[in-house]
Amino acid sequence: MNAFLTIIPLLLIRFGVLSIIDKNSLKRAAYFAPLIGGEKSAYWVYQISNLLIFVYICFLKIRTDSYLFYAGLVIYGIGVLLCFVSVINFAESEGNGINLKGIYRISRNPMYVAYFIYFLGCTMLTQSLPLLGILVIFQISAHWIILSEERWCVQKFGEEYINYMNKVRRYI
Repeated sequence: MNAFLTIIPLLLIRFGVLSIIDKNSLKRAAYFAPLIGGEKSAYWVYQISNLLIFVYICFLKIRTDSYLFYAGLVIYGIGVLLCFVSVINFAESEGNGINLKGIYRISRNPMYVAYFIYFLGCTMLTQSLPLLGILVIFQISAHWIILSEERWCVQKFGEEYINYMNKVRRYI
């Protein structure tokens, strides 16, 4: 089976569900905070590695000949579920822009966590070491993007966001 099929739920959730619930949330999700210094390089590494993941998966096959298939299926399913929940919670944010409800009470960045788990599941389903390498690069660069977003949120929301940072972990 072609691994391209694993990408379809992510596209439907990320773009379809998000735009159905709230078109403005699709714009918010596509917004990147202002970048400084090495964050600019991290942004390009993030974008390129993201593109590489999508393109490379199109050339891979899902391998069912190992226990990794079953573990990958579970992790992939968790990633799909987390992606769905985080997108819905993101779309239903409060007017001030800080989302303190749902999964955002557990993680400040549940969509990034969901993407990592989702793609880790894809990596296990395809048993592809190059895809794992791209995923690691993707996640490291995503961390730098998250740091820039947090700096921007502190500037925009001030003490309210700092209190949120003190209560809720960055990832899990």
